[in-house]
Amino acid sequence: MDYNDLISGMKRFGACDEDVCINSLGIASNMIHDDVVITPGWEPQRVPGLGKAELLISSAPLYGSKVWNVKNGDIEMTFIKTGCGAPAFMDTLLPLGMSKCKRIIFISSVGALDTKIGIGDIVIPEYSVCGDGASRYIASDKLGMDVFGEKVYPDTSLLKLLKIETENICNENNVKWHIGKAFCTDTIFAQFPHIDSIINMGCNLVDMETAAAFRAAKLMEKPLVSLFCVSDNTIANKSLISGRTQDDEAYRLFVRREVIPKIILNLIKVGRCT
Repeated sequence: MDYNDLISGMKRFGACDEDVCINSLGIASNMIHDDVVITPGWEPQRVPGLGKAELLISSAPLYGSKVWNVKNGDIEMTFIKTGCGAPAFMDTLLPLGMSKCKRIIFISSVGALDTKIGIGDIVIPEYSVCGDGASRYIASDKLGMDVFGEKVYPDTSLLKLLKIETENICNENNVKWHIGKAFCTDTIFAQFPHIDSIINMGCNLVDMETAAAFRAAKLMEKPLVSLFCVSDNTIANKSLISGRTQDDEAYRLFVRREVIPKIILNLIKVGRCT
């Protein structure tokens, strides 16, 4: 399957090109900047160092996603909140294939499955193991093809730049960062009985969107990388349900508000020069 297969399928049932962005994101494709920051649950006020945000759409027609224009000096970017989970994320990401955006930075919280990774640390996934259902719809034109357990990768060149900028900024701010291997799940509540199996697959992270994000971006031929802040660590008994301390939360908020925006802005600057 390629991206044109998706668009052709829509056109077969009456859609035109501009319908895709207008009815998915609530804005025209020509309003999307070269640089896009996309996230399941964060809004710009959670990463205030990114710049001044102007809300463009508060609830897009199909999925209820929100879109902002964010400006910081001579940098402008499109900021999109998709809603959580692979289906909402993928269906909001895929319309960007109709735009002229050049880079997509996926930011979010992530769960750790390694005692060496602390709450608030930054993690960059080098791949994601497919454990979701949504990305299977774009893995092949044959729905019977099961890609559960398959590794999916971010853009190689942008990933290299992200690692460099993350290392520089984290060293300046005394923040720990790690390279991760994500498992993309469809559920928080029902993941716990499977934690041992997920770890045995070689994963040290668990999230709900990465496999769909990496596969969709490859399909669109748009460079995409992920930059995560650890919100919980099941192995350390600090899950989303219980166990995190006030110090954990203070460190995590600092990283999200101060450190992640600096990395994003540096990555955009460097990306524009390559």
